Amino acid sequence: MAGSGTAGSGTAGEIGAQGRAFQALYDIVVRLRAPDGCPWDREQTPSTMRGAIVEEAYELVEAIDEGDAGHAGEEAGDLVLNTTMVTYMFEQEGKGSVAKSLDETCEKLIRRHPHVFGDSKADTSEKVLAQWADIKENLEGRRRKDSLLDGVSKAMPTLERAFKLQKKAAKVGFDWKEMRDVWAKAREELDEAEEALAEGSDAHFEEELGDLIFSVVNLARSHHVDPSLALARANEKFVRRFHHVEKRMAETGQAMTPENLGIMDGFWNEAKGH
Repeated sequence: MAGSGTAGSGTAGEIGAQGRAFQALYDIVVRLRAPDGCPWDREQTPSTMRGAIVEEAYELVEAIDEGDAGHAGEEAGDLVLNTTMVTYMFEQEGKGSVAKSLDETCEKLIRRHPHVFGDSKADTSEKVLAQWADIKENLEGRRRKDSLLDGVSKAMPTLERAFKLQKKAAKVGFDWKEMRDVWAKAREELDEAEEALAEGSDAHFEEELGDLIFSVVNLARSHHVDPSLALARANEKFVRRFHHVEKRMAETGQAMTPENLGIMDGFWNEAKGH
C-alpha cells in the first residue's frame, strides 16, 4: 500500500513492523472470507456489520474512559478488524480495495494538513479548522452544504446527532446567552411533557418528551459534557447497583418480584453507599 508510510513519524523498522501487522490482519480477513473460510464471516455484508462497528466504537470509548491502555488497544484492534472486513467486502465486489481506501486517507490527511506537510501557516486549532473547510470546498471541490446542519449525518445515533446539531448551530452564534435560560428551558419542557401526558395523547406526549430530551442534551453541551458519555456512565452505575441488589436478594433467599420491591429498594440504597 503506497500511502501507508507516507506521513509516518517512526523509524523504518517501526513502520515495517506496523505494516507487517496490518498485512497479517488483511491476510486473515481474506482467509475468513474465502470459499472454504468461516461460514459466519462469509455470510456477513457491509449492512450486517454496521451494528458491530458501532458496538466496537463504544467499547473503545469505554476502555479509554477506564484509563486501561491495554484494553483500549484491544478494542481499537477490534474496530480496525471490523472496518477492514467491510472494506474488503467492497474489494470482493470490485468496488474498491483496502489499499486504495488507505492510500486515499493518507493523501487526504497530507492534503488537508499543509501547515504540517507544506508551507501553509496555521498555529491555532481555529485556523486549522478554517483551513480544513476551505480545502474541502475550494481544493477538493466538495459542494458547500445547503444548510450548516446538513453536515451532520442522519445515520448517527439520535443522542449523538442532537449533540452535533446543537454544536453546529452554536458555532454561528445560535445559542443561549445565559446559562440560567438553558436550565429554565429544560424545566419548561419537563412541565410541557407532564401536561401532554395528562391530556392522554400519546403522540403529543412523545413529541414533548423528545423536546425534553433535546433540552437535556443542550444542558449537557452547555456545561461541556458529552451526553452520550454521561448516559453511558449512568448505565454502568445502574448495572453495578442492580447487580448488588440481585446478589443481596440471593444471599437473603428472597425472590426478585414486585412484591419484594421495598426490600430491593433497600438493597439499592445500600449499593448507593458503596
